[in-house]
Amino acid sequence: MESVRDVRLLPKAHLHLHFTGSMRATTLLELADKYGVHLPEALSGGEPPRLRATDERGWFRFQRLYDIARSCLRTPEDIQRLVREAAEEDVRDGSGWLEIQVDPTSYAPRLGGLIPALEIILDAVESASRDTGLGMRVLVAANRTKHPLDARTLARLAVRYADRGVVGFGLSNDERRGLARDFDRAFAIAREAGLLAAPHGGELAGPSSVRDCLDDLAAGRIGHGVRAAEDPRLLRMLADRGVTCEVCPTSNVALGVYEKPEDVPLRTLFEAGVPMALGADDPLLFGSRLVAQYEIARDAHAFADPELAELARQSVRASRAPADVRERLLGGIDAWLAG
Repeated sequence: MESVRDVRLLPKAHLHLHFTGSMRATTLLELADKYGVHLPEALSGGEPPRLRATDERGWFRFQRLYDIARSCLRTPEDIQRLVREAAEEDVRDGSGWLEIQVDPTSYAPRLGGLIPALEIILDAVESASRDTGLGMRVLVAANRTKHPLDARTLARLAVRYADRGVVGFGLSNDERRGLARDFDRAFAIAREAGLLAAPHGGELAGPSSVRDCLDDLAAGRIGHGVRAAEDPRLLRMLADRGVTCEVCPTSNVALGVYEKPEDVPLRTLFEAGVPMALGADDPLLFGSRLVAQYEIARDAHAFADPELAELARQSVRASRAPADVRERLLGGIDAWLAG
């Protein structure tokens, strides 16, 4: 019988992690106490909240919890702590590269404005990367529920800081609101400057959401994308174009996209040749980090170690890591598999 290797030791890249959602639960409790923020039982009870976001009420509750957690991030020191701890957690899970996603608009009111907020975040990323040895970069994400002109402002800001660690431009929040094509100009601004286009799609909405990201936003990666499994032609398109889906199994189950881990279509995507990068999405709310996603692939979908290694390779290839970092991580994956 083939030996089972420790997936914590498998080098990998983490490409789908949201900023506030990366916070440790213990850190949230400490910051809430520091600032006198009352946390609902869902955030203070020691267990991940029960969420189901497939209806409007459930998504509103999810967003409300996220907003409460974000309100506890008030100073540059809070930002530095969050980023450092997120990096430490990723290193513990075997990640050698992290691309963390943030909408700086959400933090601007407490940090002196949009530009200061992004600079504080980028400084924190640079410091955490230096201290932990984890390669880190930032994706600036627009909010799909806000006006497309806001997205253009963020796209220009992302371009301005491309030499300071911004590698991509995303589009998050409820994909059932706001058409992808409404944000086409913002994504054009980002792409023309060489930034990766990485909008969310195919999570709460179906395959058409993924297709819109490809057709209207020229996506190079798709946040989630799992609902593409419902459309064989779309799967072929993703595979042929080499567009990576950032798949977050625990998140998909927690938000009610699928009932249980076994239902997440990892096998369907993998066998169709669609590249995947497993991600934790929002560990604060979903209760698990990166390595748990690989354990789901192994335990719920019978991915053998060579297949887990290929998932890790796909994550590295889809990253914006420099060539030397990619080579080092890919070599580490081969070494892990060689045992």
